[in-house]
Amino acid sequence: MTYSAFLLVGVLADYLGTGRVVAGLLLGAVLARFPWIGQGRLRLVGLLPKPVRRPLVAGMFALCMVHFLARGDYVSAAFTGFAAGFIVVMPWLRRAAFDRVTSSMSAFGRNPFKRARSDGMVIDGEFRERKD
Repeated sequence: MTYSAFLLVGVLADYLGTGRVVAGLLLGAVLARFPWIGQGRLRLVGLLPKPVRRPLVAGMFALCMVHFLARGDYVSAAFTGFAAGFIVVMPWLRRAAFDRVTSSMSAFGRNPFKRARSDGMVIDGEFRERKD
């Protein structure tokens, strides 16, 4: 991911006609979030609203990937494509892993005779022996 960010800042600097340092500072200023206390609550405030940040970064990585594909640099395109895919898939992975961990941890301290909430990915079966 770090190398992909390095490539992204380089392509951004190339498009803006500036150096990598200035492009990195501009990107950092656009994506920065700062703590803010308002109405007695601590919040994080940034230049961009929360629903816009992830698609913007994924779009910049996609633009970077297209830039490298047009130049014929397939290794760099693969790195930026992986980063764009990771950014898009990350919320789903986090939610799936968190749900899996919490479902396994919630079994402790419960009544063992009470039927547990089943996981949708697990096939649960009950077998009984019939007396003939």
